[in-house]
Amino acid sequence: MSISFTPIGNICRSPMAEAVFAHTVKEHGYADEWTIDSCGTADYHIGKQPDKRGIAYLKSQNIPVNHRCREITQEDFTKFEYIFGMDNSNMQNINRVKPKNSTAKVELFGSYDPKGQLIIEDPYYGGDEGFEEVFEQVTRCSEGFLKKIYGKP
Repeated sequence: MSISFTPIGNICRSPMAEAVFAHTVKEHGYADEWTIDSCGTADYHIGKQPDKRGIAYLKSQNIPVNHRCREITQEDFTKFEYIFGMDNSNMQNINRVKPKNSTAKVELFGSYDPKGQLIIEDPYYGGDEGFEEVFEQVTRCSEGFLKKIYGKP
């Protein structure tokens, strides 16, 4: 199975979602079944590491981060089974570049939040607490998505 998390810049939410999802599937014994990635719809941060605040928060939770920012490609739409946006603007941007031969399911990752928080807000312009909120939400969404796939987390 394969999944890509795709907001605009690939520097805050998506590297965090990628790392949390990888950690979650590993904890549940599914790691060998998944290809996990993230990218952005814009080329703002290509080649850069994720935001240092997100890295610091993930490290405080003992979750490793090994990521360099990249932009979504046409090939991603056939390489990944799922491409998740974080908000409605992301979804518009993803669908705008989605090729006709796409086989990926394009959805909001927040649709798997058991608390019903559909939009995963961008913490980039805020403080450290925004990264904690994103962490909590992508953790819930990861568990919710795995429950959909496997019938249990």
